[in-house]
Amino acid sequence: VQLQASGGGLVQPGGSLRLSCAASGSIFNINSMDWYRQAPGKQREWIAGFTRGGSTLYAGSVKGRFTISRDNAKNTVYLQMNSLKPEDTAVYYCRLLNGDWKEYWGQGTLVTVSS
Repeated sequence: VQLQASGGGLVQPGGSLRLSCAASGSIFNINSMDWYRQAPGKQREWIAGFTRGGSTLYAGSVKGRFTISRDNAKNTVYLQMNSLKPEDTAVYYCRLLNGDWKEYWGQGTLVTVSS
């Protein structure tokens, strides 16, 4: 299984970005797909995800500003990020928990929020 994350970049405060994470390989009965981020000098933190039942969950720091969505036909999950703040600056990672409970990570995409 491989995950390819993309969509990061430099954006001004208040701006928007959409991240994508495309999964390929032996994917089956996905248990969850999630987005994490790691800011400089900080631990990686979970920010949004899908449960196996299709429910969406968000960390409090992004709830109301970020939206996770997916295209099952493309095995792709998206993260729409609005009202970005400087504290959202981080490397963003996607994670897939496959049906056999093995986890896979994308390579990360850098988001920089700065004027």
